[in-house]
Formats: sequence, C-alpha cells, structure tokens
Amino acid sequence: MASKIEILSIPIWNVTMDETKNFVFQCIQENRAAIIATANAEMVMKAQTDNELAHVLQNADMVIPDGAGVLWAAEQQGDKFKERVAGFDLACRLLQEAAVRQTAVYLFGGAEGVAYTAVEKCSETFGKINVVGIRSGFFTEEEEKQIIQDIRESGTKILFVALGVPKQEKWIYQHLSELGNCVCVGVGGTFDVLAGNSCRAPQWMQRNRLEWLYRLCKEPTRFKRMLALPKFVAAVRFNKNTHKN
Repeated sequence: MASKIEILSIPIWNVTMDETKNFVFQCIQENRAAIIATANAEMVMKAQTDNELAHVLQNADMVIPDGAGVLWAAEQQGDKFKERVAGFDLACRLLQEAAVRQTAVYLFGGAEGVAYTAVEKCSETFGKINVVGIRSGFFTEEEEKQIIQDIRESGTKILFVALGVPKQEKWIYQHLSELGNCVCVGVGGTFDVLAGNSCRAPQWMQRNRLEWLYRLCKEPTRFKRMLALPKFVAAVRFNKNTHKN
C-alpha cells in the first residue's frame, strides 16, 4: 500500500499517475466499490470547516495530490509527493484505458449536453468508449433515485461525478453502497475541459505551479474562491511552526 502524506489533517496518497490508474483497475478486477478524491488547496481548506467533507476525505479509498498547493505544503513539512496527479489528467488516463478494455463508464454531472460532447471528443482521441450512461448535474429528488438505479443497473465500473466540490464528494460517499461495485471519481469541471468549453493552463504554467493564476485571469469571478489559497498558505505555515515548537 502506498504511503500517505497528511496535509492539515487530510491524508493524501503519495502515488504516481500509473499507480493511481492501476489501483482503479485493481478495484474493478476485484469487483469492489471505491471513492477517489482529487485534493487541491481549496478542497483541503474547505475540509477545515466542513466536518462532513473532512470525514469523506479521511475515509476515502484514495485521495490524490491534484493541486500544486498540496505539493508545496508537503515540501514545507519536509515531505515530497512523487508527482502531481491532476484530476483532469487522471480522467483522461482512465478514459483511455477504459476504451482499450471496454470498461463500462458513466458520466454524471455538468450542464446539459456537456458530457455528451466530452464523450464525442474523447472517442475521437481514445477510440470507442463503452459509455453506459450520461446524466447532467441538474436533477430533482425523484430523478436522483432514478439516476442511482440507472448507474447500478447499467453495470457501471467507473463513475465520473462532476457536481463540484464538496457536493460531488459528499454525494459519492452518501450513495456509494447503492451504486453497485464501481470506482467513483469526483472530477469537478473536467467535462467542460474535455468538451472544449474551457481550457487548461499552458504546460509551462502547470510545470511552474501557476495554473491558479491562469484560471483567475480567464475567470475573474473565481477571485472569491481563490481567497482560499492565501488562507491555505497561512494555515500550512502555522501548522509547521506549531509542530516545530
């Protein structure tokens, strides 16, 4: 089992992209359900005041180091993650492998039609994907019951949930036992990027941990959300000084 690095009481797995992919398909082979969460600084900060989210992350089957912030935080503690395992990149890797193996995939979340476009574009890149269901992220309580039944009865093996943080993590945790034996991954805005509705930062910005700046420039309305970053930095430094003393 991979080691974990704790960032502000959230255990994050020290894994590579390949190790994460292998874990997913091992779970599928063993026919067991699993939750994979993609932790960045914003999510970790939410978990400091949201006890339900913290509980989900502390009990997930795997929490991967999605954001540059958690890599930085580990370094402040004298630790080091093997690599950043970005949620978007993981989704692409899993879809690519699922196309090869014809693994049953379900896309749940996002605006109406976005996931359909995402599948079309991914199929052009990865080949035919065995998509057993697609559902937008807007639903009533009655429709939610039908969605859960649909996921279970379709034989879904990989479920991508794009409802935003922390709703997607809580939704997966709450309904995991009802969904059948599938691996559930919270993927945030991944469908929009796959569909071509939004873009990721250039590679050089990703390498230099500046993806947050790119997002802020592209979407100034994210400013309020970005306030979590300086709070995260302050919390990590406070935690470091407290443990030092």
